[in-house]
Formats: sequence, structure tokens, C-alpha cells
Amino acid sequence: MSDFSIRFATPDDAESVFRLVQQLAEYEKLAHEVISSPEVFRSVLAQPESTVEVLLAELSGRAVGFALFFENFSTFLGQPGLYLEDLFVLPEMRRIGVATALFERLFQIARDRDYGRIEWAVWDWNTPAIEFYTKKLKARLLTEWRVCRITLKGRLME
Repeated sequence: MSDFSIRFATPDDAESVFRLVQQLAEYEKLAHEVISSPEVFRSVLAQPESTVEVLLAELSGRAVGFALFFENFSTFLGQPGLYLEDLFVLPEMRRIGVATALFERLFQIARDRDYGRIEWAVWDWNTPAIEFYTKKLKARLLTEWRVCRITLKGRLME
């Protein structure tokens, strides 16, 4: 069963994108951190100058996965790259090629735009994803790097 399609999301897909984001957050046990909404995605996807893009994977008209990405820039390579913020496939739709198809589309987008690389982060506990990335995609796991984050919403700068 691999009768799915991959396409760019539009503002009309905001509810589906948000629903998948909620399911991703539940999978990662971070549902309490979700403060976005369908309206946020509708607005971002409607802005012609937005740097955020979303690919939707659909099966029989139902959204079963997504990849949200944006352009970044490598000072070492001296060229832009693609940063994959999130990729998620519904658990019952895994192992039929949806994630592979999403990545293949991301690779094609990066080649078409002359990007130097694609980067993303993965939870250290997510063994199935790590194995998929390193074995199937041949991605290099950068274990020497650590992610730093400051959330500005609600933070007072001193």
C-alpha cells in the first residue's frame, strides 16, 4: 500500500497540519508545550514572503504525514541549506514509504535550490528514527554537537 502523494501545503491545509503537529507532540510527550494553532499555520502558509514551507503526505485525501522546513545558511559552505524542523508520519502509516518519500522530495527541493546541505535534529531516545536516518538515508549523526535553545515567548531580557 503506497498510494500516497506528497505536495506543498496551502493555507487551506492548516487544520490538517496542526492536527499532525499535535500528534507529533503527543508522540514526543510534549503536548503541553504546543501553543500554536491552525490559525498560525494558516497565516504562515498564506504569507508570500514566509520562509516556512510544509510538505504534506496524503493517502486517499487524508493527511498522514508532514515535513516542515525552512532555509538556513552555512557559513562554512558559503551557501544556503534546508533545515527540517519536523517530520512526522502517523504511526499506522509507517513502514510503507511515506517518510522516505518526504525525504526524497526534500532532497529534490534542496538540489533544485542549490542548497549545500539538509540538517535536522532527532531525540536521542528515538531509536527507530535514528536507525532510519543513519541506515536508510546514510545521514551522519553529529553526536559531538548539542542543541542550545532560548524560548523568547514570555521571557524578559535582563
